Amino acid sequence: MSKPILRTKKRHIIVHNNPKSPVSEAYRSLRTNIQFSSVDTRIQTIMVTSASPGEGKSTTAINLAATYAQAEHKVLLIDADLRKPSIHHTFLCSNRFGLTNWLTNSRPVSEVVVKTFVPNLYLLPSGAIAPNPSELLSSKKMSKLLEELKQEFDIIILDSPPVLAVTDAQIIASISDGVVMVADSGKVKIATAQKAKEKLEHVNAKILGVAINNIKRSSHDDYYYYYGET
Repeated sequence: MSKPILRTKKRHIIVHNNPKSPVSEAYRSLRTNIQFSSVDTRIQTIMVTSASPGEGKSTTAINLAATYAQAEHKVLLIDADLRKPSIHHTFLCSNRFGLTNWLTNSRPVSEVVVKTFVPNLYLLPSGAIAPNPSELLSSKKMSKLLEELKQEFDIIILDSPPVLAVTDAQIIASISDGVVMVADSGKVKIATAQKAKEKLEHVNAKILGVAINNIKRSSHDDYYYYYGET
């Protein structure tokens, strides 16, 4: 694995920077609800998505991964949005090599997984932009990679593209143990969220619940994340 990334003032992972805030507590509640959402089946790979862009799915994926890491789990966060990757910016790391490079045999996984400044949290960036993201994600190599990573990491969080934008989210959902949908309370329409849910159900995805953000509670606390089973 590559060398650790040094923390800088530009980092903003709320559960790491302000662990006692109400938002951080809500992320921990999300983690707890996921842990208890399935009694008979272990939830190890979790895809985080949304119906449309700009609803906070990447922020949720990052903070959810950090809460698992804080609970002493060895966690891998995968930027599986191969079209518009963004998570590497949060950790100030290069996106030159990552998931796409492994899938195209150009780099071994040990060279593309990065240790972050959050203890127990590792990152697999998306890598170089590929012309065929759907084909890469639906390949046997992608499924094989997840199975191999399950042997090394306790929890794997995958940030996917929005469900209604491209088919990538459905592909990733079909090989994940569970899905968390993120909804912006002030933006998403019920019909839009329902359509996204139906697309996920079409591939037999296990929807663990919905994280609703941008619910205003007071003048001092503008964001609150809530978990509820669908």
